[in-house]
Amino acid sequence: MTPTKTALLTLAALAAVATMSACTKPEPPNIGYAPYDKSYQSKMDLAQVDYKYPIPPAELAKITPDYLAKLDQEQLDQLYGRLAAGPIPDGAFDGRILLPRGESGKFRLSELVGGFTGTLLHLKGLVIEDVGEALWRGKVFFRDERVLRNRIDDLSVLKKVGLVEGEPKKMTYAGKETWLLFPAKLYCGQSLLDARRESIIIDYFFTDEIPGYQESPDYLAGRRGLKVRDEIRMIRPGLYLGRAYLDKAFALNFTLYDKATDDKAREEFIKTGEVQQDCWPGTQRRQAAVATAKP
Repeated sequence: MTPTKTALLTLAALAAVATMSACTKPEPPNIGYAPYDKSYQSKMDLAQVDYKYPIPPAELAKITPDYLAKLDQEQLDQLYGRLAAGPIPDGAFDGRILLPRGESGKFRLSELVGGFTGTLLHLKGLVIEDVGEALWRGKVFFRDERVLRNRIDDLSVLKKVGLVEGEPKKMTYAGKETWLLFPAKLYCGQSLLDARRESIIIDYFFTDEIPGYQESPDYLAGRRGLKVRDEIRMIRPGLYLGRAYLDKAFALNFTLYDKATDDKAREEFIKTGEVQQDCWPGTQRRQAAVATAKP
């Protein structure tokens, strides 16, 4: 075969691969957002966003953590305000942190943690994004017990700055030994962003009262530490959007995903848009099952 023919065949193969990659790329959801600028006065009330920009189940089914990572904070807020809590999850969910940018150009979480005193000042020397990626892999929900624990794969970062003493006990989950640390209570409660309907609350304030609590490092999330309070709402079965607060100050967004639940419930959710609601869904009727999102 001549060099020219070889080159042509190589280009054709590369083109075919590129075409296949384009075909397998997930279609982005068609979701409308209310216009806004930097001023608070420009932002539409969430009740109006909910009414004017409903999201059909078929579009919610297209949302991925990668899509959410490209949204700015106002868009994430508008999306969260159009969701309901759904069922309190059960079992293990993979987690991903979505950090908003602060006005100074640093991540807001770094700014918030830098404001705490005492032992927690040690965290100022760490890159917060790296801490999250190194420590956190997701959450395990124990629905019947109304308790949650966080999946931790690596404690070396906290050990490095002296925030872990000794060797915390591991727990066996799904046949594998892992650290399930930072326990929290699960319940339905008022959202700190949108009080029109309840969210699923993940409350670490009284973490020291939960069986299996390990003083170091579990205290970091509790009332003597960062006073963490999470809240989540369901995008679709198996995928939740979460918001984390430190002593009631908003810190970051996160996602929780369980592929098995998503695969099992996706088709039925697209057809009906109906799911079990364990928390109060509010008085404003959500339009997701009957309307089309406006551009």
